Amino acid sequence: MADDHKVADEPEIIYIPDEDGNEEEFEVIMKFELDDSDRKYMMLVPVDAPEGEEEEVYAFRYEEDGDDLKLYTIEDEEEWNMVEETFNTLLAELDEGVSES
Repeated sequence: MADDHKVADEPEIIYIPDEDGNEEEFEVIMKFELDDSDRKYMMLVPVDAPEGEEEEVYAFRYEEDGDDLKLYTIEDEEEWNMVEETFNTLLAELDEGVSES
């Protein structure tokens, strides 16, 4: 019998090529959909971020096509504001859940 709950604890890692074609490693920290939208978003942080520096969080809209993952940059300011607001709200809810435990 497989122990599935251990797999869920493993960070989800994806690789994104930079402008030079070198693949950079990112950890998926959150996935969500916006209300009234069928668009999906993920928030990523670089795995190799320098120690002591504040982690930079990247946001992408994504689509899954079988095993393929397609990432799209968010260029529309209104869409970006909605993603940022949703992310901050979800982050605050997670923090509240942790502090109540």
